[in-house]
Amino acid sequence: MILIILLALKYMWLSSTSRPMAFTGQFYPANSEELRRTIVNYLNQAEPQKIVGEVRILIVPHAGYDYSAGVAAAAYKQLNSQTVKRVYLIGNSHRHYFSGVAADDSQAWKTPLGSVPVDRKKVKELTETTNIIKSDSADHLDDHVLEVQLPFLQVVLENDFKIVPLLFGNSSEQDYEILGETLAQQFEPGDLVVISSDMSHYPPQELARQIDQTTLDLIINQDLVGLVKHSQEALDLSRGEETILCGLEAVKSALVLAEKLQLSGQILNYRHSGETIFGDKNKVVGYGAVAFYGDNQLTVAEQAILLNIARETVNSYVKKGIVPDFRVKDQRLNAIQGAFVTLHRKSELRGCIGEIVANQPLWQVVRDMAVEAATRDQRFSSVAASELTDLDYEISVLTPPRPISDWQQINLGRDGVIVRQGQRSGVFLPQVATETGWSLEEFLNQLCVQKAGLEADCYKNNPAVEVSVFQAQVFK
Repeated sequence: MILIILLALKYMWLSSTSRPMAFTGQFYPANSEELRRTIVNYLNQAEPQKIVGEVRILIVPHAGYDYSAGVAAAAYKQLNSQTVKRVYLIGNSHRHYFSGVAADDSQAWKTPLGSVPVDRKKVKELTETTNIIKSDSADHLDDHVLEVQLPFLQVVLENDFKIVPLLFGNSSEQDYEILGETLAQQFEPGDLVVISSDMSHYPPQELARQIDQTTLDLIINQDLVGLVKHSQEALDLSRGEETILCGLEAVKSALVLAEKLQLSGQILNYRHSGETIFGDKNKVVGYGAVAFYGDNQLTVAEQAILLNIARETVNSYVKKGIVPDFRVKDQRLNAIQGAFVTLHRKSELRGCIGEIVANQPLWQVVRDMAVEAATRDQRFSSVAASELTDLDYEISVLTPPRPISDWQQINLGRDGVIVRQGQRSGVFLPQVATETGWSLEEFLNQLCVQKAGLEADCYKNNPAVEVSVFQAQVFK
């Protein structure tokens, strides 16, 4: 009885505190300045890769930085211009053997660069969605697999983000499929999955390269059956090959997710420990970096649904004062995402209002903003019933805003921009630059004056002014 009480108290303590640093000074530098400098150097040395679309999944190694950080940097460099709000950190436990998947619901994880909060709400949601995922912070305490990824994320992601740490217990063959499908159902804009796994373990370098190249090819081709077969056939204990992936279940879950989200894969980098000054070429560990990406754009059919919702809503509200309800089952349209609705009448602007950071499904944002644009844009009178047949509808679906430190980073025509100082703020959608033909400085000057009521050059050398950017998919 006493043992049960002690265990209960231990788990209560774990879930109400931050997970401490367990491998600082071993796998990565303990000094914060040295750690940041080390990561920045690796990122600067990484070769840029051309990826069309946003990265949704990264597969990265997790050895000591002296061995694998150069490869990991090739993956994390792809996030430089991307907004990430939540990171699912997924790996296979290297310390424990248990059933299912262990989710850590500590308050936060610490590194020398500071604390990163755990998305405890999402952890709770996952545990309630499937019984293979259980809250168990203890299984995360003494494992380096996920911890070593955090400093890279802290350096690359300038915006605030939360993590969902998940470890496979290596005991069930089908858990990866359930997790992959569960994540696909709950995946939202601003989500990123980081799979932590090294590759070949301990064969000579020639064998490692041969096996690892096949592994990487199977991964980017999303050949799950082939990968499972390869993992069995490639074992060669007489020559030291113990496993092709120490995070095999985590990688398999990524392939399920990539297939569900219709993502494309690309190899970013590969090397092995024998190529470092510390490595033994006769007994190496392989390190690979892979990205799965997609534009997450709405399909033509999904665009049509949203346009129809906007049109029917305005017609109903203007004629009857009723906001209609809609039964929308489409998973993509039920994702939490901001949007603007713009009305034109005979090519003239008739109303434009939106919600940049949403807390409800996309289709509901479009419905509600359609009412706002038709009746509450203070620049115009409310739309009259006689105008309804003349209205054209335009919808801009937004990515989450990302703060920037230099206004010259703005890509005119691609980026929407928000300026904010205290209670004053203003926003321009990306298409404003295209429609007006303004230069970047004209665009920002007008944004400060017209929208925020600030000085024309408010974005220049004023630390009190926050500048953020976002992108939009625009259709009408």
